[in-house]
Amino acid sequence: MLDVKDEIKEMGFELKNNLEKEYNIACKDEKFTNLVKKIKLDNKTLMKYTSQLQECSLNYDICINCKNILDCKQKIKGYCYLPKVVDKKINFNYQPCKYKKKLDASKKHLKNTFVLDEPIEIKQADMDKIYMKDKDRFEAIEAIHKFLVEYRKDKNQKGLFLYGSFGSGKTYLVSALFNELAKENVKSAVVFWPEFLRNLKASFSTDYNEKYEYIKKVPLLLIDDIGAEVTTQWGRDEILCPLIQYRMQEKLPTFFTSNLDMESLEQHFSISKDGVEEIKAKRIIERIKQLTNEIQIISKNLRN
Repeated sequence: MLDVKDEIKEMGFELKNNLEKEYNIACKDEKFTNLVKKIKLDNKTLMKYTSQLQECSLNYDICINCKNILDCKQKIKGYCYLPKVVDKKINFNYQPCKYKKKLDASKKHLKNTFVLDEPIEIKQADMDKIYMKDKDRFEAIEAIHKFLVEYRKDKNQKGLFLYGSFGSGKTYLVSALFNELAKENVKSAVVFWPEFLRNLKASFSTDYNEKYEYIKKVPLLLIDDIGAEVTTQWGRDEILCPLIQYRMQEKLPTFFTSNLDMESLEQHFSISKDGVEEIKAKRIIERIKQLTNEIQIISKNLRN
C-alpha cells in the first residue's frame, strides 16, 4: 500500500502527464501553435494554461482575418481574449483590437464637449462634413472658420448669433466648430435651451448648482434654439441674464441659434404671464449683442 506522500507524488505525476497530453494534442492545431509561438515561455509553463490558450487561439484567429470593426465576430465587439505574460505567469483578459483603439482615439476629443438633448449628428458634427453648396450659408461658414483661426490666437473672441430658417444647419455649424476645438482639448457645451431650463428646474434638490455653474463657466457655449422656450421670470431673470452677464464679463465666447431675429427675440422676452417687461427684455438683448455677431441663415431644410 502506498503511503500519503507516495499517493500525492503519483497524483502529481498523473496530472503532469495529463497536462502534457492535452498540450501536445492542442499543438496539432495550427491556430494554437501560431499563438503560443508568440508567447516567450517554455512548454512546461504553457501546458498549465492549455484550455485557456485554446480559447485565445480561436479569438486570435478571428482577429487576424478581420478587416474592420464593423465585421468583428468577437463576443465583445472590438475586443479579443488574449494572454499576457506577467512575472513568468500568464494572465488572460479582453484587450481592444487595433480597430477599436483607432475608433476610440478618433472619438476621444468628443469627451470635451457636453451636449444636452441634441441628435447624434450634432454630437458628431465635423468641419469636413459641412454642407458647402448653398451660397446662403457662406457668410456663416466663413464666420465659423474665422472664429477658429482667431480663437487659436486669442481666446477672447465674440461668438455668433445665428438666426433664420428651420433646419438650415445653424446648430451643426457651431457644433462642428466646437468638436474641432475639442481635438485641442478645449471644453465646450451645446444645450438645447428649452430642455436645459426644464432639466435645471428638475434638479433643484440634486445637482442644480453643478449643472448651472458648468454651463456658466465652460470655455465655449452654444445656447441652441433660444426663443423656443416659454418665457418666465425665473428662466429669463434668474438663469439666462446672470449666465450671459458672467460670460460677457469673463469674455467667454458664447454662441446662440434661434429662429427669431434680435428684434423678435426681444419681444419674446418681454412677454410673460406676469405681463409686459420691456426693460428686462432689452437688458437680455443688449448682453447678447455684446457677446455675439449676428448672422442670418436662410437656407433649405437640411434635415429632410
